[in-house]
Amino acid sequence: MTIKTTALSVHELGQRSNQEDSLYPDKGRSPFSSDLYILCDGMGGHEKGEVASSTVCTVMSEYIARHSREDNVFTESDFQAALNAAYDKLDTFDDDSLKKMGTTMTFLRFHKDGCLAAHIGDSRIYQVRPVTKEILFKTRDHSLVNDLVAIGEITEEEARTHKQRNVITRAIQPGQERRANADIANITDIEPGDYFFMCSDGILERMTDANLVNILSMKKPDEKKRDIIISVTEDNKDNHTAHIIRVQSIENEDAVTSPAVKEAPSVKGVPAIPEKRGSRILSIIVAVVILAAILLILL
Repeated sequence: MTIKTTALSVHELGQRSNQEDSLYPDKGRSPFSSDLYILCDGMGGHEKGEVASSTVCTVMSEYIARHSREDNVFTESDFQAALNAAYDKLDTFDDDSLKKMGTTMTFLRFHKDGCLAAHIGDSRIYQVRPVTKEILFKTRDHSLVNDLVAIGEITEEEARTHKQRNVITRAIQPGQERRANADIANITDIEPGDYFFMCSDGILERMTDANLVNILSMKKPDEKKRDIIISVTEDNKDNHTAHIIRVQSIENEDAVTSPAVKEAPSVKGVPAIPEKRGSRILSIIVAVVILAAILLILL
């Protein structure tokens, strides 16, 4: 199948002096379409966070473009190869300092079998279905407060204001003996009208899941929804970036049948065999001969 999307981006500085968030494609305020979306948040407080985030976006997107397949298949192995290329590039920037550059990563690749979603860190991916006003998919943050919530030490409400809420437990960094792995999901339940929303944690300073669902479910143009998100987050302190991706259409290319041959019903596990015209005529003749023989015997 072919999944067509349209997208808009949010890329705001907040109250920071430099922009450490990066995204691909980076089309500014203009609407665009792609089958690949990447968003990274350079680690705040680390040197050259903006270099790390832009490097990962650039290297992964260029690697995938060079190794794209005509059949539009994209596998977890393909993703891992692109991620390894980004790690290898970051390693060339390593200066053995204790304070290393780093970045989170969120990734979406639409392909013939659905969508591959992957993430490292506390940037998020949501799949929202406006027709039912529900979240179908949401990534789990790789963060200290999320781990504390998981073991029951704090509540989700306490996590939102916790003093260590910005501490993440996974990141893409150079010179690591053990590279952080991404969580990967293969999403197949996709319908036209669904939204995929990718964002850095800065978006979520004043945005709850319920707020997000309500905005994306509004009967308004996507540009207006983007404007509302910018307005809601305009006082956020951190850089805040997002891709707002709407599934425009889904074309099932395999649903092609030939009207020339009518297939007989098949038994489970056994393929249907087309009924041949000659065989059907022969069966009728044999049945008539048998019936005539029976009548002669009775008479």
